[in-house]
Amino acid sequence: MIKEINFSKKAVERINQLISKKPSGTYFRIAVKGGGCSGFKYDFTFDSKIEDNDSKHENILVDKSSLDMLKGSTVDFTEELIGNSFKITNPKTKSSCGCGVSFSL
Repeated sequence: MIKEINFSKKAVERINQLISKKPSGTYFRIAVKGGGCSGFKYDFTFDSKIEDNDSKHENILVDKSSLDMLKGSTVDFTEELIGNSFKITNPKTKSSCGCGVSFSL
């Protein structure tokens, strides 16, 4: 269970909407990967395989190392003129790049 991360109602609705268009047994995966100009970036993908180190909540998967970096975070879905996207508010973030895609811990 992913009780260490808060999901807004809009994020859960959007995840469910996206999953409904995928084959049965598909999960929404959230991960933290190395990259970007600040060191780390969030990665949102679909996966049909649950790994041994995954935490699962309904149809959402997060691997253990990503979960450690995301503890206390809130996942939201925003709809703006420049586009729609998932946004993560992470209290562990020390800085982020100008475009808001990457961050450092």
